[in-house]
Amino acid sequence: MNSESELHQYCREAESWDADRVGQFRRSAQVAWWVASAGWICAVAATVSIAVLMPLKRVEPFVVRVDNTTGVVDVVPVYDGTATPQEAVTRYFLTHYLTVCERFNFATAESDYEECGAFHSAQRNQVWYALWTATNPDSPLNVHKDGSSVRVQVTSVSFFTRASGLSDLAQVRYLKAARQGVGSAETISHWVATIQYAYAQPAKDPKTRRWNPLGFKIIDFKSEPEALVEQPTEKERRHDS
Repeated sequence: MNSESELHQYCREAESWDADRVGQFRRSAQVAWWVASAGWICAVAATVSIAVLMPLKRVEPFVVRVDNTTGVVDVVPVYDGTATPQEAVTRYFLTHYLTVCERFNFATAESDYEECGAFHSAQRNQVWYALWTATNPDSPLNVHKDGSSVRVQVTSVSFFTRASGLSDLAQVRYLKAARQGVGSAETISHWVATIQYAYAQPAKDPKTRRWNPLGFKIIDFKSEPEALVEQPTEKERRHDS
């Protein structure tokens, strides 16, 4: 009897041990599945986060330009295809105004004078008239009466926004190519103009409206050279005299 009882007890203990081992294995497998699932969820979440953040992290190359003559450094603007129509039109008007109003050629001087007036405010037109009047020694008519001419080429147009949010200022860099006479070499000088502009009601005069159909107005204009012209030394002045 004792032997059978001990045998049954041993079998029950062995069976209980096996049950414990099977339960422990199942619990370990369940924990492993939970850990694996959590890992997959983290991996998927990280992938989605990277995909969402990718547009926010990108490298935008830009070109820095250094003028060989003046040493002026500026960033070459890149057209990204998102410029508003008004910005494109304003850029055109500024370029056209500088090209026409800063050049000089006797053949087109009268027409250029009238065309530039079509873009001026009343105050600016008074300054324009005072500049061109024949009694002014610095009038283009007097400066270029020797037959010289000036050609203008705009190199860049930059827009500025005031602290108030108003966008009515532009800076235009351009070069002047002066020629003393037919066949002579051109003398290149670099200039920068700061311009305040606005849009007003287009003129009722058909001739003025032909030049300026959208009422673009130059409120203020200031131009200055970007490189100082070297002054002759005292020795050179004595030599020339």
